[in-house]
Amino acid sequence: MSMNDDVFRKLSTGQSLARLADVQPGRIVLHREGVLEIFPVNFVVDGEDIYFRTAEGSKLFTLTLNHGVLFQADGVDESTAWSVVVRGTAEVLEKAADIDHAETLELKPWAPTLKYNWVRINASEISGREFEIGEEPERY
Repeated sequence: MSMNDDVFRKLSTGQSLARLADVQPGRIVLHREGVLEIFPVNFVVDGEDIYFRTAEGSKLFTLTLNHGVLFQADGVDESTAWSVVVRGTAEVLEKAADIDHAETLELKPWAPTLKYNWVRINASEISGREFEIGEEPERY
């Protein structure tokens, strides 16, 4: 067991989702043609799904080509830092019932732009960890 095992605590799925629900923004990682791209997004958590809105552009285009994504958010307060990573598939919502449900989540864009495209990340894996902020231990 390494010294780090005593410092980092694994978060349960429920704890990870609760952390996500209380922080903004998150970051979505997409890949296209061997290139990784990361975008900040404001989002909402609904069950184990993550929703965000986006405008027409490279983010939306990339999501239609490759649905596999990572989503990450983190937080820091006076004594604790945490990070949650969600691995899953992104789906641009097209069915009226799905869009109607997403509209009930009351997610408003931060930027004053038209973002009519809803995206849902269906989580296949949710992992989180936290640690207490402290001084670096003696090296020797």
